[in-house]
Amino acid sequence: MTTASSSNATRQSLAHDPLGTALLLIERAHQGTGAWLAVHSQLAANGPLIEGTEASLFLGAPAMTYVLHLAAADSNRYAGALHALDTIVATHTRRRLDTAHARIDSGTQTSFAEYDLLRGLTGLGALLLRRAPEGDPLKGVLEYLVRLTEPITGPDGRALPGWWVWHGPTHLDAPIPGGHANAGLAHGITGPLALLALAARRGITVPGHHDAMLRICRWLDRIRQSDHAGTRWPRWITATTTVPDHPATPSWCYGTPGLARAQQLAAIALGDPHQQRMAEQALLACLSDPLQLDQLTNRGLCHGVGGLLRTVQRVAQDAEDPAAFKSHLPELRERLLALRPPEDDGLLEGTAGAALAFQSAEADSEPATDWDACLLLC
Repeated sequence: MTTASSSNATRQSLAHDPLGTALLLIERAHQGTGAWLAVHSQLAANGPLIEGTEASLFLGAPAMTYVLHLAAADSNRYAGALHALDTIVATHTRRRLDTAHARIDSGTQTSFAEYDLLRGLTGLGALLLRRAPEGDPLKGVLEYLVRLTEPITGPDGRALPGWWVWHGPTHLDAPIPGGHANAGLAHGITGPLALLALAARRGITVPGHHDAMLRICRWLDRIRQSDHAGTRWPRWITATTTVPDHPATPSWCYGTPGLARAQQLAAIALGDPHQQRMAEQALLACLSDPLQLDQLTNRGLCHGVGGLLRTVQRVAQDAEDPAAFKSHLPELRERLLALRPPEDDGLLEGTAGAALAFQSAEADSEPATDWDACLLLC
């Protein structure tokens, strides 16, 4: 089993180059504006692949599986490598699930690394939904997420959401008194919500599936605040947190866009038009507020205009009124171009992600791949 060294982690990170950059090269190759030789060259120097406990959708063997899946599309390209990687991912997922269930059985609190999109089982589930939607590993991830949403008893005896983590929201190895519950799409409970909803829309469900989505939605309803400025959610809550007076930066990872998309997907899966309308109106209010948009100061997918741009497109595809969202795309494209290009080449915060978001949002264009599936937008 190969574990992560600093050099391996850099080479095999989907968030950064070269794997993140490969997504842009793959998109261009499928469109006929780039060469497959460039894709092969980008991927050639990435072994041996990390498959230890730290492997995830964004690192190591699962990340390479995701990249090769997009490259292969409906062809036999990379078939041998993908077959081997699918076995590795399935084995890795089962190990991670065993550890997660043992943690729940012990009554201890969870961590981002166990469940979230970037490092945890939600990310592996997003990959499995693409690669092996009918397989037992995906079923196992969904069953685990259902269990994750069940309330737990905190140290003081009060009931807490099952996703309440013991560590801080930014210092992931440092405990904070009482822990916290995270709402964001990248690290918080809206990642599992989006995955449960995307699976349900494909007809893939497990016992308790819809109840789990409802538990998450009701928690998000309890912490949201609506006023003349629109609807917003805190990035996280602790035992003493109150909803902030001002909306957070409207980013994919933590802000209204990601939360709105996850809740839109859940509302559609649950057949709840009222909830869908609430989510869509929250994003429209955000898009109409220059004070919120001005907080986006880079082109990136994670924290910048690129992520908002792609999220708006995905919301528009499923919205009751798609035109209401599409009308904001020209301004968002202008905002992206007005900002300085990123300094690195990666996906989440670099030039590759910004370019993918911009290309997909050009007039009358559609991406060749669902490259943003790793963001749980589709």
